[in-house]
Parts: sequence; structure tokens; C-alpha cells
Amino acid sequence: MNAADIAMLVVAVGAAAFMLSPHVLRSNNWRATVTPLASIIGSGFLVAGPILGHAAGHYAVFAMAALCGISYLFGLAVRDNISRLEPMLAADDPRPVLVWLDRAADLALILAYFVSIAYYLSLLSDFALKGLGIVDPALAHMMTTGILAVLALLGYMGGLRWLEHVELGSVGLKLALIAALIAALAWSMGAQLVTDGAVAVKPLAETAEGWDSLRILLGLIILVQGFETSRYLGHSYDASTRVLTMRHAQWIAFIVYILFIGLLTPWLDGRLPPEGGDTQIVELLRPVGMLIAPCVIVAALMSQLSAAVADMNGASGLVSTASQDKISVGIGYVVAAGASTVVVWSGSIFTVIAWASKAFVLYYGIQSLTALVVEWVDPAPTRWKRIALHSVAILIALAVLLFGKSAEG
Repeated sequence: MNAADIAMLVVAVGAAAFMLSPHVLRSNNWRATVTPLASIIGSGFLVAGPILGHAAGHYAVFAMAALCGISYLFGLAVRDNISRLEPMLAADDPRPVLVWLDRAADLALILAYFVSIAYYLSLLSDFALKGLGIVDPALAHMMTTGILAVLALLGYMGGLRWLEHVELGSVGLKLALIAALIAALAWSMGAQLVTDGAVAVKPLAETAEGWDSLRILLGLIILVQGFETSRYLGHSYDASTRVLTMRHAQWIAFIVYILFIGLLTPWLDGRLPPEGGDTQIVELLRPVGMLIAPCVIVAALMSQLSAAVADMNGASGLVSTASQDKISVGIGYVVAAGASTVVVWSGSIFTVIAWASKAFVLYYGIQSLTALVVEWVDPAPTRWKRIALHSVAILIALAVLLFGKSAEG
């Protein structure tokens, strides 16, 4: 066990003790922050590094910052719709255009959930097999299909909701493990600076260039997705709490992503599979310390399962609502699992990431358009600033839908 391993243990224990303390767990604002935060952090922070390394090389941290900025712009539209659209829809005679746009957004979100469930559970299977020393895409697909079948059965029988109750603790443990990873990388970088006076940077073996690089980055919005879940917590929290805690969730996630990718950048070589699979980060960071591999694998399993369960619950509810309750929530789980299974077998994880990004960006584009319409029908003091920001968000959404591509091309 080296110094980096010791740093990981100390930080992991300290962070877990804080995150799981009664004061933090009882905080109403923290509970409202956890749901969107679990989805954002669960959206692939472990595959972000290798893909960004391929798309942006040693500028990966700046690409990550750009993705965070774009998602914050989309988050602005969702927050505006929480505070301004929801009261309009609750009125006795809401404007038909707003009702139509809200329903269109729900349908887009259903599609996005189907793809994201496939994405989360594909990552879960890959990292679980990696823990056993196995890298086999076909076996991973079969494992993912089996997990989806179990979740569909549990959901149909009403047994899946209980998994939501472990979310608060699992997010705390997940953040503690991520903090430990960041501490290990920081310690390793600091040690290099002390001993060598510089940080060794791996040469880039292969990277995308020019237009291809930009198109890959446009297909990575899924990495910072998840904040929109605050929009659907109205049964538990008021609008001001949801707006505030969604903003907090995005800030926390952005800090985690920027620190992690920034410290990870020297280890990136620009390669994509078949060299290391989507679990490539395990091999990249193995030299840092002996605890890196188990820490990464456990963090991945916790992240993906909690995010997948959250999206399964959301998808089943939206399927039932969209069918005007003709489809029960229980059957909604089966529909979500079936659709996600089709996605799993339709392409590699990198293709699924690009599809998921487009599906969520379709939803964000509709949310931005809705927020724009709200500004026209009910002008606010900052009307023109908001119109400009929402217009930019719509243009970005269109660019992603038209030009985004998977890292594999």
C-alpha cells in the first residue's frame, strides 16, 4: 500500500463520516439535492475521461467545462419552468401551447429514460465483469438484459420502489469514493511535482481532430444529465426548494467533474476500445495505487444501479401518465425494460451514449422552447436576457441533434 492508497483511505473514511452524519442526512435541502445529484454523477464520470481524452486530448478539462456550461444553460430553462410554467399549468385555463409543449417534453423524456437505463446498466455490467477480470461485450449485453428482466419483474410486482430509500446513503458513499479517487490523483500529481518538478503526461496515441472532435463532444451531453429530475419532485418539495437544490446539485457535480478530469488528464492516452473497453479507466489508473481498481469498480456499480432505478421509476410513471392511466405503472416498468433491452443490443456503449445525449437534448430543447414561450406570454423584468439565453440553448440542442456522433464514429 503506497501513499496514494493511504490518502484514499483517509479521505474516503472522512468523507463518508461527514456525508452519512445524522445532521447531513436529516437536511431537507440535502435530500432534495441528492436526487438530481445522483443522476448527474451517475451519468458516466468514469467513462468521461477516456472519451474526452479521445475527443479533446490534453484539453479534456476544458471540454468538460464546456459541457458543464451547456448543461447549466439547459438547467436555467428547467428552473424557469419550475418557477413560472408550473403555476400557469395549474391554473384553471392554461394556454394550450404550454400544455402541448409540456406533454411533448414528457414524451421526449420517456424516450430519453429508455436510452439512459440501457446506458447505466450497460456500464454496470461492464464494470462488474471487469471486477472479475472479464471484458466480453456479448456477455455484458446478456448480463444487462438479465438485470433489466429482474428490474421489470420487481417493478411489476411493486417491489422496486424500496430501492429508492437506499439512495441517500448510496450517494453519500459514492461521493466519498469519488473524493478518495480525487485525493489519490492529487497526491500522485503532487508527488511528481515534488520529486521531478513536473507532471509526466502520457503521449496521445490517437485522438479525434477538428470537426469530428466537436461532433463527439456534442454527443456527450449525457455525461452531465440528470438535473431535470428536480422538475418532477413537486409532490415532495416546493418550487423555491427545487430551484435552489437543482442549482446546488449542478454546482457540486461540476466541481467533481472538473477536479476529476483535470487530475486525470495526464493519465489519458487518447485511446478508445478495443484496447481497454469502456472500463479503460481502471487500467489507466492502476499504477496510482492498489486500491484504485476496487474503488473505481464499487463507485461505478453504486452509481449506475441507483441512476438506473431512478430512471426506471421515472419512466414507468411517465408511461402511465402519457397513456392517461390506460397503462398501469407496473406495466410501465415492463415497457421501459423492453425498450431499454432493444437499445442495449443495438450498439456499443459509445453509440448508446450518443443516442442518450440526443434523447435528453431533445427534452432540453423542448424545455428551452417552453421557457422561451413563457417569456413571450408573460414577460419578466429580465425578459430579453432570458429570451437570448433560451434561444442559444435551443440552437445548441439543434446542433447536438443534427451533428452529435459517438466516439467510435
